[in-house]
Amino acid sequence: MLIDTHAHVNFNAYKFDADEVIRRSLNNNTWIINVGSQYSTSKKGIALAEKYKEGVYAAIGLHPIHSADGFDYEKYRQLAQSPGVVAIGETGLDYKEEYVSFTRTKQSTKDEALGSSPKEKQKQVFLQQLNLAREINLPIIFHCRMAHNDLLEILNSQITNYNLQPRGVVHCFTGNWTQAEKYLATGLYLGFNGIIFKLNLDEIIKKTPLDKILIETDCPYLTPPQAEGRNEPLYIKHVAEKIAEIKNITFEEIARATTENAKKLFNI
Repeated sequence: MLIDTHAHVNFNAYKFDADEVIRRSLNNNTWIINVGSQYSTSKKGIALAEKYKEGVYAAIGLHPIHSADGFDYEKYRQLAQSPGVVAIGETGLDYKEEYVSFTRTKQSTKDEALGSSPKEKQKQVFLQQLNLAREINLPIIFHCRMAHNDLLEILNSQITNYNLQPRGVVHCFTGNWTQAEKYLATGLYLGFNGIIFKLNLDEIIKKTPLDKILIETDCPYLTPPQAEGRNEPLYIKHVAEKIAEIKNITFEEIARATTENAKKLFNI
């Protein structure tokens, strides 16, 4: 059994065949957590989770590149009441210039007048989602690109202020080992997907304890080279096989450990 801990079958890429993709995964003993990036995709993820008795779950959140939309705390809190919701996310920081520029173009005049830069707006929205996760006791799916130092600073501040260790996973981890160690020290998991076929993350994967690894597809993106076209949860097996190769252990060991990790973190 495998669990794709970060999928987007709730996105328009699967508008016409989401159920077919999900059934194909479930029939091959692969469970799915569909992750929201906005209110609409969060709601769609819940709708998919509610259609299946087992094996399909949802995370609700506002991706940092959509932070200019603002985070409606109460609307998301209401969404979280669904039993299919297992996490808050994806949320975090994304400092890639094209996304910072995208945020800037969407920000209101009021935000700019208050001196809220795109990066500061991302931080504000991120903190709101951290608060929601703490209020309803759910783990967090962190998105972080080119912003690890700031994300770690915020997490350490949260630990200091609330004396609570964050629970969650740093999705699609592409940082360095020093950053990885800091995340692991706070108790977080690291999520690896098809990016490991494009970037050399071998040493980080080797050093990351098996009980702190989660696997994911981030579909429809990051299709492994063993497949073609649109990615889907079923292809998670290729990520598991690659990690097994890197760590010099069996596929079965990776499958067992990552499934146990996902069940423990997301309480499924």
